[in-house]
Parts: sequence; structure tokens; C-alpha cells
Amino acid sequence: MKVFTLPSELPFADTLAGELCKRAGDDPQYLAGHLILLPNRRACRGLREAFLRQSNGRPLLLPRMLATGDTEEEELLLSDPLALPDEAGAALPEAIDQHERLFILSTLVEQWRLKVEGEASPAHNLRLARELARLLDQVEREGLSFDKLEDLVPEEFSEHWQKTLTFLEIVTGAWPALERERGVASKARRERLLIEWQAEAWRRSPPAFPVIAAGTTGSMPAPRKLIAVVAGLPQGEVILPNLDLEADEDAWEAIAADQSHPQFGMALLLKEMGLERRKVKPWLPESDGPLAARRRIVAEALRPAPQTARWMERAFRFPAGQVTAAFESVARIDCASEQEEATVIALALRQTLETSGKTGALVTPDRNLAQRVAVELRRWGIEIDDSGGVPLKDTAVGGYLRLVARLLSEGPSALNLLAALKHPLVRGGSAEGEFRLRLRDFERLVLRGPAPKPDLPTLRALLEDARKDAREGADKEALDRLVPWFEELAKLLRPAVLEHYQKQPLSVLLELHLRLAEDLASSGDTPGAARLWRGEDGDQSAKLLRGLMEGAGQHPEVRVGAYADLFDGLLEEESVRRPYALHPRLFIWGTVEARLERADLMILGGLNEGAWPKETQPSPWMSRPMAERFGLPLPERKIGLSAHDFAQALGAGEVLMTRADRVEGTPSVPARWLLRLNAFLQAVGAPANLLEEKAAQWKHWARSLDQPEGAPQPCAAPEPCPPAAARPKRASVTDVERLQRDPYAFYAKNVLKLKALDPLEADVTAAERGTGVHDVLENFCKAFPDVLPAEADEALRDAFADLSSRLDRRPSQGVLWAPRLARIADWVLSAERARREEIATIYAERWGRMKLPGLEDFELFGKADRLERLVGGGYRVLDYKTGGVPSAAEVKDGRAPQLVLEAAMLRAGGFEGLEPGGEVAALVYWQLSGLRKAGAEISIELSAAEIDEQLAGLTGLIAHFLDPKEPFRAYPRPTHALRYNDYAHLARIKEWAGDVEEAWTP
Repeated sequence: MKVFTLPSELPFADTLAGELCKRAGDDPQYLAGHLILLPNRRACRGLREAFLRQSNGRPLLLPRMLATGDTEEEELLLSDPLALPDEAGAALPEAIDQHERLFILSTLVEQWRLKVEGEASPAHNLRLARELARLLDQVEREGLSFDKLEDLVPEEFSEHWQKTLTFLEIVTGAWPALERERGVASKARRERLLIEWQAEAWRRSPPAFPVIAAGTTGSMPAPRKLIAVVAGLPQGEVILPNLDLEADEDAWEAIAADQSHPQFGMALLLKEMGLERRKVKPWLPESDGPLAARRRIVAEALRPAPQTARWMERAFRFPAGQVTAAFESVARIDCASEQEEATVIALALRQTLETSGKTGALVTPDRNLAQRVAVELRRWGIEIDDSGGVPLKDTAVGGYLRLVARLLSEGPSALNLLAALKHPLVRGGSAEGEFRLRLRDFERLVLRGPAPKPDLPTLRALLEDARKDAREGADKEALDRLVPWFEELAKLLRPAVLEHYQKQPLSVLLELHLRLAEDLASSGDTPGAARLWRGEDGDQSAKLLRGLMEGAGQHPEVRVGAYADLFDGLLEEESVRRPYALHPRLFIWGTVEARLERADLMILGGLNEGAWPKETQPSPWMSRPMAERFGLPLPERKIGLSAHDFAQALGAGEVLMTRADRVEGTPSVPARWLLRLNAFLQAVGAPANLLEEKAAQWKHWARSLDQPEGAPQPCAAPEPCPPAAARPKRASVTDVERLQRDPYAFYAKNVLKLKALDPLEADVTAAERGTGVHDVLENFCKAFPDVLPAEADEALRDAFADLSSRLDRRPSQGVLWAPRLARIADWVLSAERARREEIATIYAERWGRMKLPGLEDFELFGKADRLERLVGGGYRVLDYKTGGVPSAAEVKDGRAPQLVLEAAMLRAGGFEGLEPGGEVAALVYWQLSGLRKAGAEISIELSAAEIDEQLAGLTGLIAHFLDPKEPFRAYPRPTHALRYNDYAHLARIKEWAGDVEEAWTP
């Protein structure tokens, strides 16, 4: 047998291409007569590029290159079809469509779960069906039979696994019958049969051309058999990647029993061939430089665990100087976070471009890290070649389709509607500028505030109500323009008005989904389909949806409300790869793609447990003991493949190993191979910082990249100073408190006329509850201003009950506030009956205004919650509070001037219908919390002199800020800051005031 190996220090693809070109000499047809079998399509592409590099621009007739892990009938059946074994049959069954198979399995899973567990979401059924498909494929690739299920004794497992095993017996009995009935086979079964039949054909009739099997580790049984046949062909050669020829026999026996070892797969392959390891020869003469020493050190460090006790015995083979030379161009960088790691990698790749012709590659199984690095490189205008692509769900078209699916599934709620309509692809049948303008007005004037019912009639009613309530002006004109705009939009949104709990065939939902997505994407002059399905992500989305539509008939009906989650699941494993305008010297490879590839700088990123090697997820269909007894490979097999990838990549001339100390805020554990390597280097006496000495410089560069030059300078506090003409000539009594506590907030509200937008689909806020309580008490006082008849109790309780139902937009809020409002009603009735004998009449929610002494051009206005004219003369000014209440000290020293100003307004005759000169007996707060102590009355007595003194001080304050030279400063006294301040973020207080959290509550 002609079986050879190439060590890791030699770039596999370039070495293979170079040696074959040497053999070809000047014969232009020599290469074309060869067939090369490679493990995957990426390896085929890499070898083609390697041949082009070897040719130096000369035209070449390349050999045929096929991937044994992704086969096609016309590619693999290279010899006479009559040479196939008789049992192959007249024709090989076609591969069943992957989506169709997934939907059939999802139907079976749903039927089973209905019997065993009750109804489950279609998205969950889809995930289980996908895992079931993986199990079926794994069984096919391993050449196992589900007849072995009989060997699994259900009684030895828990009740859950017994039920699962029963289901597997049903599926694995029904699935082959379904395949025979349709004349199809799974892709995995078809590939295995093709490889097995080809192996048998070559065994019977060896091909008349050279066949080379290169780069495989023999992880699957069928390719192992084919490679064993190739090894025995007259013109066959097998070239293994980095087979360890130097391990002693004891170590090799341990390797052959350790599935997590990087050499385990090749040990299986040699066993399949019936070949002793000592008979495998190097394909090229061995070198003895630093890279070869590094390969030996890595192989020693990755010995099976029971063999690590021999490290000290073998340490003499690795002198300290040799170890230092071997790892001179290897660095390890432990970064603080994922973002810092991505920045370090991007910097290293960018530095690669400073050397002419030098290439760099990031090798990582961590897709999150790969995407971060790709984004970081864009700061230099570099679009990197990422073999894994971008998840379809994260692309522009994929994200848009998900938003439209949510709109279709859950209806046009405010959040769903705006999320979909604000996507850049949406034009709504009109020009972009016009559509964005109308949508912004619709959001601001109609959708902000409490959550509307998600249907078109409710949205239409909200628009009409907003038109009725709007005053003349810009908002009124905008609302008038919104009416025809909304009617056109409603025509497009008609597919999104399905009943939430209604069930529909998946094909119907997909069709409605596509129609809605295309209609919303249409512009005035371009159909939606022309805008939506262009570009790589549009093309990939169109292919996926076409496949889903073809197989949707096999899926059970779907509840409309569950469609969005199901669609997200269907997009989960799809990705988009950009085929052009990528940098020719920088790459991002997954571990599979990088097995035979080599760049001048190899960056091994994400070297943490759970990422590299990937965390093994338990199968929902077979526990580990069940899988082992059934004959399936254990998860350690994949760990062994990852270990081989790690060892192979470490053979590069320059290597950077990176990891993050914290991943998503959680402390991480270094990959086991890093720990092994560090431990072995310590055992042989290597310098402690051998790998980390370059880390500090790289991390410093990464942290400095976005830092401004010089020490950061704090910005100055805002001090707007508008001219006299821009300063307000009137203010409310509540604005006066804002003016003295935070002048900047007064400026933003009264000069800039800024008003905080209501949140979307807002929960019931404290302000809304307070307004509701005020309205109830206003109506009660106006209905019963002097005496309380017997029906007053029931009227008040009914009013609070009605308020409770209006505030009950979410069940949790209704449960919380219904009893509170009932307690407030009881407390108010008790307080009213106790004080009505002293009251002649009540004036509820009465507006008032007054001119301040010496400021005839300035008007103060406000609305008093309640003014009580007493039987004995005089008044009480009362204010309702459902939240916090100012203390008596704050009222007396002027920090809470609202009631004092209302008292002054009352004395000046500023309230409609009240004569001037009324004396104020007390200022009263009703604190209506509805808690265990449902209410409390706080009464504050101020003399006329004290009221006059406060009025004079507040008048001076207002006069001070009417001076055009006086700025409106932000946050002048932290201890007196506003309790609620909608404008604090505009003042950017923390940028110039430092850490003020203890003193200031926003």
C-alpha cells in the first residue's frame, strides 16, 4: 500500500500541488489524468488555488478533484456503471428534499408529542425534528441499522427515555417504508451508498488512472473503506495529514482507545486498511527545523491523559533552547473581553497587509467572534473572506422577513408595525421621503402611548380620535394628510389581520407572508419583488422560501400566532456568503475549512472551552449510554477532530492564539489544549512567559485604538443664555418649581418647547394613574360640591371601579391596582364625610392666573385640584398626590411652591368665579397610595406674611431669569434636584458633574 503522511509544518495544499507539478514536468496532460479525493469542497477549492500559485500564471490542465464528504452520482461513479455490484439495483434513489423531510419529521414529532405531552409549539417541534434528522443521518453515515434499537433495554432507562425509544421505533420503522414508497433516500444514505458502491467497483475493476486520497482523517466509515481501497490500487496513493510517526507503541495503543485524541481518526483508518503505522512513510524528506520541533512538542503535550505521567521522562528530548526557538513565532493573548479579542485579531490581520504578499487567516469555530472581527476590519475598509458567511437571519432581507413574519403572526400592534415599517427596505408603495415623513407623524401623533388593540379598525379609530382632539396648526394638518396615507397602508396590511388562534396550512401562511413582504417593499416606480430579492441575501432568501413552499404541504397546520417563531426556526441554520469584492489576502475559516489551508499568519481565535472544542449538546433522542450501546460515536470523536485541527494549524510559520477571559460577562475557561501546552512547557523548563511576552503590546494597541489623543477633558456644563425675546412671558405654578430646582429643564420645556414622547405600548404609568384619580375626584366634587347624599358612596366606588378597568391593560397591573383603587375610594369617602360639615362648597380643577408684583409682563397660571370654601370663612387649597408628597419643610422654605402660589393666586382673585381677598386657612395634601395605609392628609398652615414672603422670593427668582444675561444652568444644587426630570439626559449631567448618583435621582 502506498500510504504517506505530510507533517503539519508543511502547508498541505501547496506541498501537494508543488510535488505533483514536479512530477508533471513539461507534460501538460499529466495532471489532467489524475483524480484527487479530498475531505470537503473547501479543500478542493484550496487545492485548485494552490495549483494556480504553483503555475506562476501559466495555464494548467488541472486534475479532477472530488469531495468524499459531499458527493454526487455523476461525479463519483467514475468507472463503468456495469461494474457496480448487482445489489445496487437499476437506479440509485433520488435524494429527498431536505425541507420536505424536515416537515415530515416535524409532523411525526407533533403527533407523538400530542399523545405524550400535549400540544407544543411548532418551533419546538421543528427543533426536535431537526435533531431527529441529524440522528437519522448519523446512523446512515456510520452504516448502522435501527434494528439495534431492540438491543436497548427500555426498562434500564428512565420513563422519559422509554417513551422516546418507543417513538424512535415507530419513526425508524415508518421512515424506510416512506422512502421506498416515494423512491427516495436521505442525502446521507445516498452519499454513503455512492461511496460504498464506488469502493466495490474499484475493488473489482481498478481504474486506469492515478487516484490520490489526500487530507482525510478517516472520521466516517464509508470514506474509510473507499480510502482503504485507494491505498491498494495499482495507481493509488493515500496522503494523511500530520500522522504521528514518532509516538511510542504504548502511547499509540492509548491513542487508538482515546476518541478525544487528534490521532484517533487516523488510527481507525490504519486499522481499516490493516496497515501498521511503521509502514507509513513521509511523502517528502523530513525536516528538522524549529517547526518540526514544535510539531513534536505539540504531539507530546496532547498525549492521552494516562500518558502525561511520562512527560518528565521524555523532557530531555526537548532542550530549553530548542523549545524557545520552536515557539519564537507563537504568541498567546488572553484578552479581557470578546470585543478586545476581536480588536486584537483585526489589528493583527491589518498588520499582515503591511508586508507585500503576506496572507493572514483567522481560524475559529466561534461565529460570534468571526462576525466581530469582520466588523472591526471595516474601519479600514477591508471586507474579509469569511467562509462561514453571515447568518441569513442577521442580513437585511432576513431581518426584514422576520419582522414581517412577526407582523403577520401577532397583528399590527404598535411595536410590530413600526419595527417592520421602519426597515430600510419598506417603501409602502410610495417614495421613500414621503413614506418616512408620514410614518414619523403616524408614530408621534397616533401610536405613542397605551398599547392599542392590534387590528386595523382600532388604528383607524385612534387616528380619527387624534384628528378630533388636535388643535389647529401643524399637527392638525399632518393628521389630515395621514388619513389617505393610512387607507393605502391598510390595503397593504390586509394579510396581517388573521385571527391569532386560527390554524392555517403552512403554505398559505408562507404565501401571505411573501405577498405582505413584497407589497410593503414596493416603491412608487419599482415592484416589491424587484427590490426585495436582489443581492446575495435576497437571492439566498428566495431560494430558501422556494424550497419551503415546495415542502410546506408535508407540514401540519400552524396556529397563526406561532408562525413567527416557526419562521425564525426555519432561518436558523441558513447563511449567506458574499462571493466577490473580498480581500485576496485575508480570510476567516472555520476549523473544517482550515484543515488543509495555510496562511502566513494563522490566528487561532476563541480558544475557550465551549467554543473550541465546542460544547457537546445532549441529544433529545438518545442519551449518552443509549448512543454508546447503539454503536454511535461518542461526542469525544468531535473533540478529537477539533484537537487535530488545532495541532495542524499550530504548524504554521507564525501563529497567534487568542481567547477572552470573559464571554458574555461570564468568566471562561481556556481550551484544554492551551492548558496542556502550558503544562508541558513548564515540565520541560521553558520560560514562564514564553507565549505571553507579546500579549501586552497587542492589548495596549487594541485599547488605544479608540482612545482620543491626550487625556480626556470633561465638557463644560450647559449654560444656554437666550435673548430676552425668546424667554417665556408666562409659566405654570409647577414650572416655577422646575425653574428653581433645575433651570436647564425649565429652558428645555418652556424655551425650546421640547416634550418627552410617550413610550410605545406603554404600561400604566404613575402619571397616568394619577391623572385617572384626579379625573375621578374632579367629577365627584363637581357632582357633589356641598353635601353628600346617600348615593355618593356608590357613585365614587363605581367611578374608581371604572378607572380600574380602564387601567387594566395587562393582567398583572389589574391584579395590583384594582384593590388599591378600591382602598383609595374607601379612604376618600371616609375623609369626605369627616370634613363636609366644615365646607360650604368645593371648586374642583379650577384654572387661575395672576400677574406678579413688579412683573406686569409676566403671567403665572395654574390649575388647583381642589379649593374648599369653609363655612366659617376662608379657604383650604388641596392637592392630590398618588406618589410622593413634599414635606412640610419643603413647602415652608419654598422648594415646593405649588400650593403657596395657588394660595397667592386665590388671594389675588385669580381663580374664575372667586372674589379676591380670600384668606387661606391651610394648604393640604392628600397622599392617595392605596397601600396598607390607603391615604393620608398632610395639612400645612402658613400665615399671610409667610405667603407674601415666599411670593416675593419667587418673583425675584423669575425676574432673575428674565434677565437676558442670566444663563439657565443645569443641576445647580444636587440636594434640591428634581424628583422626575425628562431633560436630564439632554443636559448630559454625568459628563461634566462626575459621579452624582448618590445625590441625584433622575
